[in-house]
Formats: sequence, structure tokens, C-alpha cells
Amino acid sequence: GSHDSFSFYIDEASPVGPEQPETVQNFVSVFGTVAKKLMRKWLATQTMNFTSQLGAGIRYFDLRISTKPRDPDNELYFAHGLFSAKVKEGLEEINAFLADHPKEVVFLDFNHFYGMQKYHHEKLVQMLKDTYGNKMCPAIFAHEVSLQYLWEKEHQVLVFYHSPVALEVPFLWPGQMMPAPWANTTDPEKLIQFLQASITERRKKGSFFISQVVLTPKASTVVKGVASGLRETITERALPAMMQWVRTQKPGESGVNIITADFVELGDFISTVIKLNYILDEGEDDTT
Repeated sequence: GSHDSFSFYIDEASPVGPEQPETVQNFVSVFGTVAKKLMRKWLATQTMNFTSQLGAGIRYFDLRISTKPRDPDNELYFAHGLFSAKVKEGLEEINAFLADHPKEVVFLDFNHFYGMQKYHHEKLVQMLKDTYGNKMCPAIFAHEVSLQYLWEKEHQVLVFYHSPVALEVPFLWPGQMMPAPWANTTDPEKLIQFLQASITERRKKGSFFISQVVLTPKASTVVKGVASGLRETITERALPAMMQWVRTQKPGESGVNIITADFVELGDFISTVIKLNYILDEGEDDTT
């Protein structure tokens, strides 16, 4: 999976997102476009668009949705500090890939909503219906969802929705079925300890589970590396330690399930995660 999956397209001309603190809003109002260019270096966690991510093997998308202040069209956008692409365009891009690859399955995790009223949620639910229709798998018990089951039903999309709205719509899976504990640290060692502890504590049945192999910059980190950005200052430096952790994991009920990262093309992140699936195959061979 990719963390802040849509952030490859952050629009520097857009207003600052409504979730940003007043200090950031003030910084941008004083320094304008220069401030936004610097912000983009820290807010963009991916360089590949949805089609490229899908082609490379990404199947889980971390999606954060926002309205724009004073937008007469009430359009919905992906957002991470600044606004990104329109949600409708992103959903259609993913659907085009699914139409060409009928046996592929994706997880769409709508986990943050900013500035959204009831009618915005209704608009998003309708957009999902119009785009994916019967490709969406209704919410059932997580351990019942096998690829075989999805292929038989011709389902290709599982939509997780971190809002009470999920309880009213059959094809929305409640957010608690996709927990994603967040380490909130810049220290690779602390991150790995957190990841290991959260796997030990995860529920064995009834939900999916995300391990976020993601370091989060503090304000002081940003100030020190303001011109270089997230990728150079944090992600690339921590990559060897983080990849070593991924390589040593075991998948399954008491192990890893979905693993997300920034800049998923770095190193051999995607191929390493995919290879973990073969450990499950080996386990089955041992028991038959």
C-alpha cells in the first residue's frame, strides 16, 4: 500500500487545506507561492500517479478527502495540507485499471474527511456507486474475503469508510475494520519497535490491519531540511533499516497484513512485500 496515495499531484496554486493549523495558514498568507513550494516538498509522499502505482503492484490506497472553502461547485478533492486532484478523476483512473485487469482487487481507505457535511458524504457515496457499481464488495466478515470469493462474485473493490455513514451503506466497510496504528516518530528504531508491538497486539480475526512503515517529520525536522524535503531528509536515509524490518516479517493472522510506505518506488519495497505472500504458500504446503 501507499501512504497518502494521491499526494503525487499536490496543486501549489490551491488554497491551504482546512485541517492545517493557524501557523501554517499564516505562513502561507505571508510568503504565498514560495511557502507552498516548500510545503509541497514535505507534503507529497508519492511521486507516482494511481495508474503507475497500480502497475507497480500497489493495491491499497490511503485516501483523505476535503471540500475547498468557498467552492461554488462543492467539488471533492484529495488533500494533504494542500489540495490534490479531484476525487472523481482519481476513482475513474483506478477503475480504468480494474476494467483492464478483471482479477485484480484494490482496497480504498477513506480515512480522513475535512470540511464535509452530510450532503458531501452523499455525493461521495453516489460517486462510488456510479464509478464502481457491482465491482464493490459489500461489507462481510474480513476472514471470509478470499480472492476466490471475490472472483466468483466479480468484486474488485473494498471501500473502507471512517465515518458513521459507513453503517448506512452496504458496500462501505466500517473504518474499524481497517486499523492503521500510527507511530508518529522521526526515529527509525522507535518506528520498528512500534510496528512490532502493534502486530503483537492486533486482533487475530475480524479486521484487516495496516503496518505504516512511515516516519513523520516534526516541526524542527522541517525547519532543518526545509529546502530538501521529506524524501531526502527522512525517507531515503531510513530506508535500509525499514526494509530490513519488512524482509523479516511473516504474513498471516498473527503477522503483517497490509504494509504502507512513502515513495513506494524506493528500493525494492513493493517486490519485497509481494514476496512475503509466498511464505503463506510454503505454510500451506507444509500442512498438506
